[in-house]
Amino acid sequence: MQEFDKQYYKIKEVAEILGVAQSAIRFWEKEFPTLVKPTRNAHNMRYYRAQDIEKLQIIKYLVKEKGLKIEAARAYLRSNPQNVSRRLEIIDALTDVRNELSGLLTAIGGRKL
Repeated sequence: MQEFDKQYYKIKEVAEILGVAQSAIRFWEKEFPTLVKPTRNAHNMRYYRAQDIEKLQIIKYLVKEKGLKIEAARAYLRSNPQNVSRRLEIIDALTDVRNELSGLLTAIGGRKL
Protein backbone atom coordinates (compact mmCIF):
# COMPACT_ATOMS: atom_id res chain seq x y z
CA MET A 1 0.00 0.00 0.00
CA GLN A 2 0.99 3.61 -0.53
CA GLU A 3 2.66 5.67 2.18
CA PHE A 4 0.80 8.83 3.16
CA ASP A 5 2.61 11.91 4.42
CA LYS A 6 -0.34 13.97 5.69
CA GLN A 7 -2.87 13.29 8.40
CA TYR A 8 -5.89 14.44 6.36
CA TYR A 9 -6.61 14.67 2.64
CA LYS A 10 -9.34 16.58 0.81
CA ILE A 11 -11.59 14.68 -1.58
CA LYS A 12 -9.80 16.21 -4.60
CA GLU A 13 -6.48 14.83 -3.39
CA VAL A 14 -7.99 11.41 -2.72
CA ALA A 15 -9.50 11.37 -6.22
CA GLU A 16 -6.05 12.10 -7.69
CA ILE A 17 -4.39 9.40 -5.56
CA LEU A 18 -6.96 6.81 -6.63
CA GLY A 19 -7.32 7.98 -10.22
CA VAL A 20 -11.10 8.24 -10.00
CA ALA A 21 -13.67 11.03 -10.06
CA GLN A 22 -14.69 12.73 -6.84
CA SER A 23 -18.26 11.60 -7.52
CA ALA A 24 -17.10 7.97 -7.39
CA ILE A 25 -15.63 8.55 -3.93
CA ARG A 26 -18.84 10.17 -2.71
CA PHE A 27 -20.84 7.28 -4.18
CA TRP A 28 -18.65 4.63 -2.52
CA GLU A 29 -18.88 6.53 0.74
CA LYS A 30 -22.70 6.20 0.58
CA GLU A 31 -22.60 2.56 -0.53
CA PHE A 32 -20.04 1.49 2.10
CA PRO A 33 -20.98 3.70 5.09
CA THR A 34 -19.49 1.41 7.72
CA LEU A 35 -16.20 1.17 5.84
CA VAL A 36 -15.51 4.74 4.73
CA LYS A 37 -16.18 7.52 7.26
CA PRO A 38 -14.38 10.75 6.43
CA THR A 39 -14.12 13.46 9.06
CA ARG A 40 -16.08 16.61 8.31
CA ASN A 41 -15.32 20.16 9.35
CA ALA A 42 -17.76 22.93 10.32
CA HIS A 43 -18.36 23.66 6.63
CA ASN A 44 -19.20 19.98 5.98
CA MET A 45 -16.04 19.43 3.90
CA ARG A 46 -14.76 15.86 3.86
CA TYR A 47 -11.30 15.03 5.17
CA TYR A 48 -9.96 11.51 4.62
CA ARG A 49 -7.33 9.79 6.73
CA ALA A 50 -4.83 7.26 5.39
CA GLN A 51 -6.99 4.33 6.55
CA ASP A 52 -10.00 5.80 4.68
CA ILE A 53 -7.91 6.02 1.50
CA GLU A 54 -6.71 2.43 1.93
CA LYS A 55 -10.31 1.25 2.25
CA LEU A 56 -11.24 3.24 -0.84
CA GLN A 57 -8.34 1.56 -2.68
CA ILE A 58 -9.82 -1.80 -1.75
CA ILE A 59 -13.27 -0.75 -2.97
CA LYS A 60 -11.75 0.54 -6.21
CA TYR A 61 -9.92 -2.77 -6.68
CA LEU A 62 -13.12 -4.76 -6.21
CA VAL A 63 -15.39 -2.54 -8.30
CA LYS A 64 -13.11 -1.22 -11.03
CA GLU A 65 -10.44 -3.89 -11.42
CA LYS A 66 -12.31 -7.07 -10.49
CA GLY A 67 -15.54 -5.75 -12.02
CA LEU A 68 -17.78 -6.62 -9.07
CA LYS A 69 -21.13 -4.92 -8.62
CA ILE A 70 -21.58 -2.97 -5.39
CA GLU A 71 -23.60 -5.69 -3.63
CA ALA A 72 -21.05 -8.35 -4.62
CA ALA A 73 -18.22 -6.13 -3.36
CA ARG A 74 -20.04 -5.69 -0.03
CA ALA A 75 -20.49 -9.46 0.27
CA TYR A 76 -16.85 -10.06 -0.63
CA LEU A 77 -15.71 -7.63 2.05
CA ARG A 78 -18.02 -9.15 4.65
CA SER A 79 -16.83 -12.67 3.95
CA ASN A 80 -13.08 -12.11 3.91
CA PRO A 81 -11.83 -8.53 4.40
CA GLN A 82 -8.22 -9.47 5.25
CA ASN A 83 -7.89 -11.52 2.06
CA VAL A 84 -8.89 -8.52 -0.06
CA SER A 85 -6.34 -6.27 1.66
CA ARG A 86 -3.60 -8.87 1.30
CA ARG A 87 -4.37 -9.40 -2.38
CA LEU A 88 -4.22 -5.68 -3.06
CA GLU A 89 -0.86 -5.43 -1.26
CA ILE A 90 0.51 -8.29 -3.37
CA ILE A 91 -0.73 -6.71 -6.60
CA ASP A 92 0.86 -3.38 -5.62
CA ALA A 93 4.17 -5.10 -4.80
CA LEU A 94 4.18 -7.03 -8.08
CA THR A 95 3.38 -3.87 -10.03
CA ASP A 96 6.31 -2.10 -8.36
CA VAL A 97 8.65 -5.00 -9.22
CA ARG A 98 7.41 -5.03 -12.83
CA ASN A 99 7.97 -1.28 -13.16
CA GLU A 100 11.46 -1.55 -11.71
CA LEU A 101 12.37 -4.44 -14.02
CA SER A 102 10.96 -2.57 -16.99
CA GLY A 103 13.09 0.45 -16.10
CA LEU A 104 16.20 -1.71 -15.79
CA LEU A 105 15.49 -3.39 -19.11
CA THR A 106 15.05 -0.02 -20.80
CA ALA A 107 18.27 1.24 -19.20
CA ILE A 108 20.31 -1.60 -20.71
CA GLY A 109 18.81 -1.01 -24.13
CA GLY A 110 16.08 -3.61 -24.15
CA ARG A 111 12.46 -3.01 -24.89
CA LYS A 112 9.83 -2.08 -22.30
CA LEU A 113 7.70 -4.77 -20.72
